[in-house]
Amino acid sequence: MRLMETGDGEVKGMAPVRTVRRGLAGIGGALLDLVYPPVCAACKEPLTGGDALCSPCFSGLRQITAPLCPVLGIPFEADMGEALSAEALADPPPFAQARAAVAYGEIAGTLISRLKYGDRPELARFCAGLMVQAGQAFWDARPVIVPVPLHASRLRFRRYNQSVLLAREVGRQTGLDVDAHLVRRHRKTRQQVGLSGDGRLRNVQGAFSVHPQVLERLRGHPVVLVDDVYTTGATVKAVTRVLKRGGAEVVNVLTFARVVIGEDLPI
Repeated sequence: MRLMETGDGEVKGMAPVRTVRRGLAGIGGALLDLVYPPVCAACKEPLTGGDALCSPCFSGLRQITAPLCPVLGIPFEADMGEALSAEALADPPPFAQARAAVAYGEIAGTLISRLKYGDRPELARFCAGLMVQAGQAFWDARPVIVPVPLHASRLRFRRYNQSVLLAREVGRQTGLDVDAHLVRRHRKTRQQVGLSGDGRLRNVQGAFSVHPQVLERLRGHPVVLVDDVYTTGATVKAVTRVLKRGGAEVVNVLTFARVVIGEDLPI
């Protein structure tokens, strides 16, 4: 995986430093496990292994697998062949395909909340592992992984962007390039929580812009846009549109969770 943070290539001579840091981190992690035994990220029960969830909580995750809508990735109860979901027909998205690892529910919501607001960045590795499986159809095209950006003010408050953490883990596990600066959120928006579908669309309209060298950075590769949750799709649709205006030919979307149509918006 190559992280394209500045557009100037990798920093030379950093490999030995990274190796030492990884070694120290491993020692530190082992010591912490002795003092603070790992617990399930959802129910807080002690864990015997290194997984993020205990077996009962993991079984509570509703992983999204076929049959599903070939465009939006919405799970179907029965195999519909190549038929599209009603939502995809009524409002065709600007991206090619969207996939999510799990349906949004209590366990998925707890994981996302603790990753996003609970200072648990290590959960990104677990979530990304499921995302890599959900996005299998994307990897052969060698796409560039692009996280949905935060506004600078919100990033200072949170200290990290959970979408960047997920994107980097997806890139690490697939060996693909990650460009965390291809898209910028130049206008501060209110949080999407509690907004209606139309309200979410209006909230993010005109909020994003692409790097002026977008075509050079993509080098003809498609984009996989990474975010934590697909709710109404307002954010990823807005980012997709600016990417395509900038010259990106193919944009796909990959999230950890998605709200299943017909259920109340939980976030």
